[in-house]
Amino acid sequence: MDDKDLKILRLVQANARLTAEAIGEDVGLSPAAVHKRLQKLRAQGVIEREIAVLSPARLGRGMTIIVEVLLERESRAQLDAFKRRMRSAPQVQQCYYTTGESDFVLILVVEDIKEYEAFTQTYFFDESNISKFKTAVVMDRVKISLDVI
Repeated sequence: MDDKDLKILRLVQANARLTAEAIGEDVGLSPAAVHKRLQKLRAQGVIEREIAVLSPARLGRGMTIIVEVLLERESRAQLDAFKRRMRSAPQVQQCYYTTGESDFVLILVVEDIKEYEAFTQTYFFDESNISKFKTAVVMDRVKISLDVI
């Protein structure tokens, strides 16, 4: 990966809808060269996905909650089961398997506290392998980013 690839990635990271022509003008490459580089970066898995970032509040999901989860047991099967459940839960935006005091850190978006309570009933209280969980309600979205470079 060279400096031109990094410039392309910065531009696409900020706006995935930029055309190869616009990127090429900024980077100093032809649109065809930009297109080839983008294809290569996608094939290598450097670009994992290209998505639209939606406003949770405008879609009725204005409450963000951070949850630390501690499991009772951590066998591979139990870890995999929890990961599968979190991947399938529509409220879960992000799920991290972590070291330290908790086994997982979750970022959720919900409509309100009632929806979060229902989530806890389904995914925590009805699950025998959850030892405990700690909740923090986000008061202000100060920075939202998945930028890497």
